[in-house]
Amino acid sequence: MTETAEDAELPYDEGASLQEKIEALEEQLSALEDENEEMRDRLLDANAENNKYQQKLERLSHENKKLKQSPLFVATVQELNDEGAIIKQHGNNQEALTEVTEDLREDLEPGARVAVNNSLSIVERLDDEADVRARVMEVDESPDVGYEDIGGLDDQLREVRETVELPMKEPGMFDTVGIDPPSGVLLHGPPGTGKTLMAKAVAAQTDATFIKMAGSELVHKFIGEGAKLVRDLFQVARDHEPAVVFIDEIDAIASKRTDSKTSGDAEVQRTMMQLLSEMDGFDERGDIRIIAATNRFDMLDRAILRPGRFDRLIEVPNPDETGREKIFRIHTRSMNLSEDVDFARLAAETDDKSGADVAAICTEAGMFAIRDDREEITMQDFQNALEKLEQDTDASAEPTRTFA
Repeated sequence: MTETAEDAELPYDEGASLQEKIEALEEQLSALEDENEEMRDRLLDANAENNKYQQKLERLSHENKKLKQSPLFVATVQELNDEGAIIKQHGNNQEALTEVTEDLREDLEPGARVAVNNSLSIVERLDDEADVRARVMEVDESPDVGYEDIGGLDDQLREVRETVELPMKEPGMFDTVGIDPPSGVLLHGPPGTGKTLMAKAVAAQTDATFIKMAGSELVHKFIGEGAKLVRDLFQVARDHEPAVVFIDEIDAIASKRTDSKTSGDAEVQRTMMQLLSEMDGFDERGDIRIIAATNRFDMLDRAILRPGRFDRLIEVPNPDETGREKIFRIHTRSMNLSEDVDFARLAAETDDKSGADVAAICTEAGMFAIRDDREEITMQDFQNALEKLEQDTDASAEPTRTFA
């Protein structure tokens, strides 16, 4: 039987169809592999998301567990004996005798702060108490101010250095002479004369811990808060001896005592009593020097001015003509000045101006040059700045008019 032409073509068609099926299957397999890769990536993302939510769940569960726990109370260890520890709970002053484990006993001592549970069992020892506001007042970095940045106050600066810096750097000199170094210095005078600037310079030149505060920060609403902050402040200073404590605006808490019966005045007086005790009480102050500043020397109570608390009362007046010239040179060191700038003439024309006023004149002179798009500051700029300062001063001194 002979093959026809149609029968001869069948194997070729079947081969072509089979090849097409193979190619289609390969394309389908490639698509499935791509889809599988995409699903694998999505699975990895889902696992990462699941881990994140799992961690959040564990954290929330831990916080929920802590919130369900009974609160702990703060107490102070009064005495340690063979039977355990006598503690006094804060707030209600309840005393109790509780057993102490051997591990805890090694860390405890009379006066230690501890956390106790509802049964007044000691759970852990707490850090020594110190108000966080007092720790914030500690200056970690020295101010960028040197003695060369202070003009017209040579005598005052010498006395401050003798009181604060010399006892720290040369304590043997005082032992040889047989005297105790001055313990504190009070700077008083008009605003803007450089009182705070001198305190910054001392902080920059000594290796002592520098703690700064303002008297107004010690005035609090609640009874005992100001006195507590004073105690904490000096405790921080004792923990970091040698230390320098700078109290600005001390008149806010050390004004003359009156017969006023208001709770606010009574609280301010309690704060001052604590300050007096810390400055010169039964307890040794330690290697702590105190610098205070005020613009209202006439308001201070006599108790805080006596020797032993402030051994030196230094008046910081407005600079004289020579001092003003030096201050002009200090504040213009980095300024691009014209050759016609005459510091001696400027010093003569700024009679009764403070060091802060001189600094303001220098800044304002630079602003006049900037307004005119100039890179050089002229004598006329300084004179314009002086006129502007006097106009602003006169405007601020005018009484406020009221209308019927």
